[in-house]
Amino acid sequence: MASFATHLVVVVTMLFVAMASAEMLQDVCVADLSNAVKVNGYTCKDSTQITPEDFYFKGLANIAATNTSTGSVVTGANVEKLPGLNTLGLSMSRIDYAPNGLNPPHVHPRASEIIFVLEGQLYVGFVTTAGKLIAKNLNKGDVFTFPKGLIHFQKNIANSPASVLAAFDSQLPGTQSLVASLFGALPDDILAKSFQLKHKQVKKIKLRYAPKK
Repeated sequence: MASFATHLVVVVTMLFVAMASAEMLQDVCVADLSNAVKVNGYTCKDSTQITPEDFYFKGLANIAATNTSTGSVVTGANVEKLPGLNTLGLSMSRIDYAPNGLNPPHVHPRASEIIFVLEGQLYVGFVTTAGKLIAKNLNKGDVFTFPKGLIHFQKNIANSPASVLAAFDSQLPGTQSLVASLFGALPDDILAKSFQLKHKQVKKIKLRYAPKK
């Protein structure tokens, strides 16, 4: 049976092969997370202050608790957790699913995604701009790709836990949940007309999604 480390190597290798090469002007540009100034990314930490910890993160090794409302948890390894990723154009995540858990429809506005199934059985898919669903059942060891900016999802279709490793061609892919974004931000009249709902139905749904500050 392949180890977690072997799976991780496979996903990292896939990412490096798939990602577009960038012209680097220095060896590294470790993100200075303490600096509030951002110019389409983080400024660089003083090179004399770089440490191995800037390039290290162990948060993907363990299964996360999946007792959430949707039965899924995403653990990200992006530039905010791993400052050494700054300017490199790549990041990773681990997604854990409870039995029948769902990673709800969402988009990554700044990255394409590729997943590798560590354990379990999943039903995954994305929707094209023409409204066509591209979906497939996945098993352990399978790989699937979600194009940049398109709505996509993953659902655990088994009665046992599932996990995937995901790789992105961005240091900070961003995630926009469709339902949470719409019902957490848009005015009631816009939602009522768009979804053909009554205002009281809209208000009931919006109670579950507090607006972002």
